[in-house]
Amino acid sequence: MYIKILSFTRWIVSSLCLLAIFSTTSFAQTISLKGKWRFKIDANDEGIQAKWYSSALPETINLPGSMAENLKGDDITLKTKWTGSIYDSSYFFHPRLEKYRKPGNLKIPFWLTPAKHYTGAAWYQKDLEIPASWKGERVVLSLEYPHSETRVWIDDIEIGTQFTFVVAQHFELPKNLKPGKHTITLLIDNRIKAINVGQDSHSLTDHTQGNWNGVVGKMFLQAGSPVYFEDIQVYPDLKRKSAKIKIELKADANLSSAGKITISAKSFNTKNSIQVRPITVPYEIKNGSGVLEIDLPMGDKIAMWDEFDPALYRLTAVLSAKDGRKDEKQVQFGMREFKAVGRSFEINGRRVFLRGTVNNCEFPLTGYPAMDVAAWERIFKISKAHGLNHMRFHSWCPPEAAFIAADLTGFYLQPEGPSWANHGSSIGDGKPIDQFIYDETNRMTKNYGNYASFCMMAYGNEPRGRQVEYLTKFNNYWKAKDSRRLYTGASVGGSWPVIPNNEFMVRAGARGLDWGKKPESFSTYAKQIEQFTVPFVAHEMGQYCVFPNFEEMKKYTGVYRARNFEMFQEDLADHDMADQAKDFLMASGKLQALCYKNEIEKALRTPNYNGFQLLSLNDYPGQGTALVGVLDAFWDEKGYITAKEFKRFSNSTVPLLKVPKFVYTNNESLDASVEVAHFGQAPLTNATISWRIKDAAGGVLGQGTFDQKSLPIGNCIQIGDIHFALNPIKKATQLNLEVSINGTEFANDWNFWVYPATLPKAKADFYYTENLDDQARKILDEGGNVFLNAAGKVVKGKEVVQTFLPVFWNTSWFKMRPPHTLGILCDPKNPALANFPTESHSNMQWWEIVNKAQTMNLEDFPKGFKPIIQPIDTWFLNRKLALVLEAKVGKGKLLVSSANLSPALNESPAAQQLYYSLAQYMMSENFNPEYDVAFSTVKDVFESPSKLQFDTFTKDSPDELKPKPKTN
Repeated sequence: MYIKILSFTRWIVSSLCLLAIFSTTSFAQTISLKGKWRFKIDANDEGIQAKWYSSALPETINLPGSMAENLKGDDITLKTKWTGSIYDSSYFFHPRLEKYRKPGNLKIPFWLTPAKHYTGAAWYQKDLEIPASWKGERVVLSLEYPHSETRVWIDDIEIGTQFTFVVAQHFELPKNLKPGKHTITLLIDNRIKAINVGQDSHSLTDHTQGNWNGVVGKMFLQAGSPVYFEDIQVYPDLKRKSAKIKIELKADANLSSAGKITISAKSFNTKNSIQVRPITVPYEIKNGSGVLEIDLPMGDKIAMWDEFDPALYRLTAVLSAKDGRKDEKQVQFGMREFKAVGRSFEINGRRVFLRGTVNNCEFPLTGYPAMDVAAWERIFKISKAHGLNHMRFHSWCPPEAAFIAADLTGFYLQPEGPSWANHGSSIGDGKPIDQFIYDETNRMTKNYGNYASFCMMAYGNEPRGRQVEYLTKFNNYWKAKDSRRLYTGASVGGSWPVIPNNEFMVRAGARGLDWGKKPESFSTYAKQIEQFTVPFVAHEMGQYCVFPNFEEMKKYTGVYRARNFEMFQEDLADHDMADQAKDFLMASGKLQALCYKNEIEKALRTPNYNGFQLLSLNDYPGQGTALVGVLDAFWDEKGYITAKEFKRFSNSTVPLLKVPKFVYTNNESLDASVEVAHFGQAPLTNATISWRIKDAAGGVLGQGTFDQKSLPIGNCIQIGDIHFALNPIKKATQLNLEVSINGTEFANDWNFWVYPATLPKAKADFYYTENLDDQARKILDEGGNVFLNAAGKVVKGKEVVQTFLPVFWNTSWFKMRPPHTLGILCDPKNPALANFPTESHSNMQWWEIVNKAQTMNLEDFPKGFKPIIQPIDTWFLNRKLALVLEAKVGKGKLLVSSANLSPALNESPAAQQLYYSLAQYMMSENFNPEYDVAFSTVKDVFESPSKLQFDTFTKDSPDELKPKPKTN
């Protein structure tokens, strides 16, 4: 049976308590090592030969922390040797950007700028006192999250080297160490050496967290019994209502031991605590090691863990040796079963749809991952507030605090090995990384394998090399070793080879919006996934960009500065648009939200589709600056969509609407079918679903209720049809159709536009032309009015590719791959748009006007000039663009459209309506353009190319733009 969990507030209390007890040894004694350490940089690798561990280091540094946090390292210059690929080198060469390359004004666009930067060897040293009471004990130095290779000395004795990106490092001190004063010396090296995980791997790249040097987690010495628990792994068995406990015991190599082990368990975050009856068994250690397997009956009442009820247990194992030695270890786990059943995921026998985001290790205040549970709880709770239940960690594994928080919150995790083995690396080619991936994933499962949230795992991201052979063996290894989670070889784009024994697929190929055609909500991704017989999860869905939020810059009070944002802001001002930054953000953000809504809904209505991983819910500050999140890098809202609004179309239960289009004329009817995707905790019985159509003023034009229906777990649940005649609507109108499941939070809505099928005919008092010809000039010189339909005629701005979709990821990383714009900006109150209902941003009615329409580059227009309809350029170039503009030219007045607004476009009702609105405006007294523009300046738009042209200065390309070699 399910046991209800505590409130979120009590979860927080539980999580704080957990900080003190997870993976602990109760009979042990600890000495904290946090605080001031001695320090020295070893840029020339001379410290080992010079025996720096034998003398006091001259500087000081505070740990836990990074060198950059302590302002240690090198100043940022043009010659800084970054860890990460750069596919757009124009910053280093383009004359336009020269001022940002000057000392004192250095602003790099690729990623955030740290206070200091250093890759290489650095020494850390601290004196400590070993108590006399520790004599005969096993003493371990524990360092959580050093980055990344660590060598350790105690006094003059080197005690070991470890290299990992995924877990704490533990070093056992010599057994004959005398009580009293000793010196611990660490040599930490963050360079890429023989084991090359790839310079863009999120475990170390400057694109995200940064390639920092230091120790950032818990640091302590611990003394405990020389007979101890090396490992405890818990394997839930829901069918048998038991848990298999696998225990590894260790002791000194020459030590044998016997005694008993008592295992108990107790739920700790359920409404009613459940105590599992303890079991005591004998143990024996020979030659320093021993193993046990114990079946622990969990009782008749089992609290099961999932996203809705994340019930957890704490297992306590106590070792009592016959000679009086004792050890204790506590383990957090959940009773859950996460499986692939056919083409679906199931949690505890119930189908689940993964609504996920990719975590790219963005921590802009520290430059390294959060090490506390509270910070991760915040991230997961924000994600859940947006309707998500899943997170993938792109080529990195988070610290233990993240697993604890995800367990408490009820969030499904896909950590990965710390590798994007592509840029400068590969797998399956016999390099050291091949074994390192196995070592790292084994460390991950040993340290984090008991956490219920650890449901999925991959080697890492998009590799190259002999990947099919390598990843097939990787999958086989893990499927045989640990059945508690599902395995996929790698998270990949659509052109990567399929690994045949994946237990689930994380791939591109079945994502995106086909808005080269008229937007609709009928299509699905069924054709793209029909080849797969296992669950399919969309890889890195979305990636829709928005304009930078310059108000965010003040948040960078830690180790990073947003010099990239500063550069983009200054460049925007240089292009005479500084006052439009907030408007660009809001307008582009509304288009981004529209894209996410339609792509998520398409996924939810696809049969046998089982999840998506957004790239991502929050911004990615690297790879040229990828502003793809509805949240910023701090997980804060930007102002154009709330969590509640986002959750309407991304939730456990979502009403969906299937329509062939979003723009109608009033001689048609709006015919739609309603269905529901329901992946809730249980079926919804006797659900009542209603619909309502409102106009922009909130007036209800139509409504209805469907017959009651029970909703099973799954998607494509058909509810009924809506038929709404549009002939009563006489003027251009925006409608909103909302579908709700009565008595629940589940509701969703869509905007539609209705235009008159026949517009009033009136003789125009202006000259309509499709060329800026002599007649047009004559009329302007004489004080007349001219409408120029310049579609297809633009030269200055011809290089700007505009589609209805915004920039993908960003134009810097993808070498100015189109599209180049971020939607449009207009003023709904502008009298020119009085007969064309619109918001300030792109929406569906703009598709037939904007998609593939040319934009005009107004680089020579007067300062302050603003067009009526303004495409928003990529922030790397900040060109002032226009789709529709007006100006005083000579004695006359000119209105120009580079979108095709021919009055003969009968098949394009929105374009026809916009032309009608502009024509009415031109024939009214309101037509009085603010700015004078020379005829030659306007004509030059159709004769001369833009002065600013883009050149990446870079020969290499990102993977997605490279031709794919044949693989085994």
